[in-house]
Amino acid sequence: MIDYFAQLNQTLGMYTGINIASYVVALIILIVFFILAQITNFLFNKVFKFLTVKTKNDTDDKIMKILNMPIFYSVVLLGVYQAFNYIGILTRYSDDFSLIIKSIAILIWIYAISKLVNVIISELGFKFAEKTKSTLDDELMPLFQKLSNIIIFFAGIMFLLKMWNIDITPLLASAGIAGFVIAFAAQDTISHLFGGISIYFDKPFRVGDRVQIESGEIGDVLEIGIRSTRIKTFDETVVVIPNNIIASSKIINYNQPASKIKEKVTVKVAYGSDIDKVKETLLAVAENIEGVEKKPEPSVYFTELGDYGLEFLVIVWVDSPKKKFSVKTKINEEIYRRFKKEGIKIPYPTQEVIIGK
Repeated sequence: MIDYFAQLNQTLGMYTGINIASYVVALIILIVFFILAQITNFLFNKVFKFLTVKTKNDTDDKIMKILNMPIFYSVVLLGVYQAFNYIGILTRYSDDFSLIIKSIAILIWIYAISKLVNVIISELGFKFAEKTKSTLDDELMPLFQKLSNIIIFFAGIMFLLKMWNIDITPLLASAGIAGFVIAFAAQDTISHLFGGISIYFDKPFRVGDRVQIESGEIGDVLEIGIRSTRIKTFDETVVVIPNNIIASSKIINYNQPASKIKEKVTVKVAYGSDIDKVKETLLAVAENIEGVEKKPEPSVYFTELGDYGLEFLVIVWVDSPKKKFSVKTKINEEIYRRFKKEGIKIPYPTQEVIIGK
């Protein structure tokens, strides 16, 4: 039987140039590499999966699943290349054939890397965004995801073109000109975008903080978006401010570094009032108002001999900027009640007119 195949191989080689033994070896090479690919597939689907199941999150499971595909096909492509290379029929076109195999492998890995980056951003980035409870984080993560995919595919295509000895200089120049034109046409949008990114990294305020913008708007931050920030003012209206304006403006954040805020209340009493009694009454009122911090302690100062009365200044620290006006209202109401009870008179403007005879 062996002599028969040897004679057949010799006869075919004489008339057709085909060496059966070479094809048999090439087929064996294909089978061996296919078996190796199946072994890697088994390792990823059984062994590695068994190990990753024990972890607390499923991020590693997704990563293993993504890596399984490019490694499997890389082994198969390597087997195809070795088999065809052994046959020797494609010796004349070996360089082109090698480039084709490498190109297919690179395209597979480009796709796999983009999927891998998407998983990392989704699992880590979006979970971080959920913890921060910021709408800007929720909007930036998809943006980073898309930009990363564009960069990966662009870099991969440029590498492939360079590998095929295709001059990419005109393409890069065209891309640069197109990018300049787009950037010039959308400069306002881009400035808003970078303003949002600067707010994201600088974090001058967070959602829920009470802020005052340089232009005068005061309110609570409702939403921080990519293009604009929404602030709810005291009259229950929403002001939408572009991020590029906020990024270049002076901002007062009443919640940083601590949420408490100083509040001052000016009080006048009539001349002839007992100063010590007035100070004691004002201090007692300030210390018993809900929302007033115990430390720093409330303080009372006799500040001025006014035109119509004695002026006192009450200084308290409020535990939240949102309670600023309500605490001040309570202090004024309680001062009025206590003055009335203690017989302390509140002066009002009077004018003495002397009529000569």
